[in-house]
Amino acid sequence: MKKIVISEFMDEAAVDTLRERFQVRFDATLVDQPERLAAELVDAHALIVRNRTQVSEALLQTATKLSVVGRLGVGLDNIDMPACAARNIAVFPATGANAQAVAEYVIATSFMLLRGAYLRSADVAAGEWPRQVLSNGREIAGSVLAVIGFGGIGQIVARLARGLSMTVVGYDPQQPAEASCWNETGARYMALEEALVAADVITLHVPLTELTRNLLDARRIGSLKHGAIVINTARGGTIDESALAAALQEKRLAGAALDVFSDEPLRAGSPLAAAPNLILTPHIAGLTVQSNERVSSLVAARVAAALAE
Repeated sequence: MKKIVISEFMDEAAVDTLRERFQVRFDATLVDQPERLAAELVDAHALIVRNRTQVSEALLQTATKLSVVGRLGVGLDNIDMPACAARNIAVFPATGANAQAVAEYVIATSFMLLRGAYLRSADVAAGEWPRQVLSNGREIAGSVLAVIGFGGIGQIVARLARGLSMTVVGYDPQQPAEASCWNETGARYMALEEALVAADVITLHVPLTELTRNLLDARRIGSLKHGAIVINTARGGTIDESALAAALQEKRLAGAALDVFSDEPLRAGSPLAAAPNLILTPHIAGLTVQSNERVSSLVAARVAAALAE
């Protein structure tokens, strides 16, 4: 019976479907115990991970029987793809399965940060009454949203935003101006710099590559509209975190929401820790009850099919 190792959390129902046909070693603590993980992979045929398990060259050297890696998510920067290809190891991400969850996170945080009223509950509970200060929030309707990275998630964000009467502009080097996705979603293609300058809300949906590292650097953050909002659910490293924190401290930006960081967990002493009007979440934009079920069942099915070949 072929063996599957699962090193991070996965929906139990999907795990049970795998147990019907395979020997399954499901232990979400393996991600933090690399020596134990390597030992489990010595006789494993498949490995299922999320974003924290580093599927490195060194790890793969111990996994001589491995033929499949399932990724419970879409980003592949924690997987050494050339090393997998060299060993004929197939990699299956859960493309599209958590897109709705991420898109809803973007819209929800846009509402919160534009309105600016939802981070003061402790003050009101303490007896303060900041009614005048909190009466200057902005409505989402009529605001300009720049979607940087116009793949599956970016397109869902655009559709939701258009339903709320936002003006949507976007940029993606893989989606030229004549691509059908712009008309289909009601978004307008722009060059990157043009889209950033026009936006009230900027949301990133790009992979982390050498071209996108610090895509929002100090210069581009400095070019944003005064009072703009930045949301990153893509990958840590695509924003210069120090420059973003400075822009928030200086009140050049009205707010930001970050679900991903250059270091995860956030390192001690990060400039983000003291930045105002900043929502920080621990890489969970794509995680809901429903999305976890979809992601887990999709990856389980793909891994099982590959092992059956």
